Amino acid sequence: MPKSKTNPLLPADDLLAVGRDAMRPLAERMRPATLDEMVGQRRLLAPGSALRLSVESGHVHSMVLWGPPGCGKTTLALLLAKYADAEFRAISAVLAGLPEVRQVLAEAGHRFTDGRRTVLFVDEVHRFNKAQQDAFLPHIERGTIIFVGATTENPSFELNSALLSRCRVHVLEAVSSEDIESALQRALDDGERGLGGRGLQVSQEHLHLVAVAADGDVRRALTLLEIAAELAGEGGTITSETLEQVLADRTRRFDKGGEQFYDQISALHKSVRSSNPDAALYWLSRMLDGGCDPLYLARRMTRMAVEDIGLADPRALPMAIDAWDTYERLGSPEGELALAQLVIYLASTAKSNAAHVAFKAAQRDVREYGTQEVPMHLRNAPTKLMKELGYSKGYQYDHDSDGGVALDQTGFPDAMGERIYYRPVDRGMELKLKEKLERLRAEREEVQRGSNPARRKRDD
Repeated sequence: MPKSKTNPLLPADDLLAVGRDAMRPLAERMRPATLDEMVGQRRLLAPGSALRLSVESGHVHSMVLWGPPGCGKTTLALLLAKYADAEFRAISAVLAGLPEVRQVLAEAGHRFTDGRRTVLFVDEVHRFNKAQQDAFLPHIERGTIIFVGATTENPSFELNSALLSRCRVHVLEAVSSEDIESALQRALDDGERGLGGRGLQVSQEHLHLVAVAADGDVRRALTLLEIAAELAGEGGTITSETLEQVLADRTRRFDKGGEQFYDQISALHKSVRSSNPDAALYWLSRMLDGGCDPLYLARRMTRMAVEDIGLADPRALPMAIDAWDTYERLGSPEGELALAQLVIYLASTAKSNAAHVAFKAAQRDVREYGTQEVPMHLRNAPTKLMKELGYSKGYQYDHDSDGGVALDQTGFPDAMGERIYYRPVDRGMELKLKEKLERLRAEREEVQRGSNPARRKRDD
């Protein structure tokens, strides 16, 4: 093998390999080579855990790895192949179609015939449609491949049941800032794969800032550190000024269409319902920070005003509409203050879902009783014929009755009798409504009981 002219101690091919390695991003160079080098995932990969024992013994199973970006899904798949002495093949559901999938599966079949297993890593597996997911099923069943799918989305929603039944789902968590600091320190100390030979100086405080800015993503943390190292230069110091440049445009994790989105809007809604304005304000800020459409939040908070505050505080609904209108007029950032003010009020005021419950109960009766005839006294009688047929006969005009309510006439179809759907709570404005309605209902019951001989006899 010819020697290199620039470095006679290294063969030319080895020198090229070293050069190629140096060109790889720091995050790729520092990818863990053993389970012990992985940071985070203590629950899943703790010594003696089922998955760790399975990996270390080489008896690995097909699985789906569900977790946020940069938590170690790809690394774990690579280690599975290494410990199982299997061939590693990776495809991305974003880039690959069914022809590429079939080709990879055919190659794995030939390899299996020759006595070697294949770990097939499918990144972003949730982006494959049902037909593409089904293509893996017979190969998983025969053992041709050890299937490892990676997804940031809830597998229950995104993967079909046939694939899930053949795989074990392992949930990976975002890596803590403390664990990310350990990974950054290892990169600084490693002279072979990391930055150890550059003589960089960085304080623990600045390392912590990088770890926090990575927001649970180890790969992102190493990328930020690499950029900071380039700015500092050989033998330089990563200063506060350096980090200001590197971390200026960082964003938090937020998926506008995924489970994280729905988890956060759920947290916002439940914080309002729990009368916790501080928590509600936090989740509102999180979603705005992540790029959620403020008009979507305005719409959802209007729903909260109707569903969870209701008639306990009728002011909540117009306030929600006003905040919505304010944002449409002012935009960001001024309009966001109106949304913040709204969420504080919604969380702080009295709550009642009585109207919501009443509406649902009325809908159930509509479905159960079907198309009931409108009682004659409640029908409209705009023509002479309709009056002759008895339309509107017996109707009592409430304003002419004592107390403004005709208590001895019903508002329901005859087959149903009187029903009670709306039961106000003892909070806010509904307390007064409750007192009034309880009195009217008791009086109506008494009057109608007295005017109905058959019912009076039955009750006796």
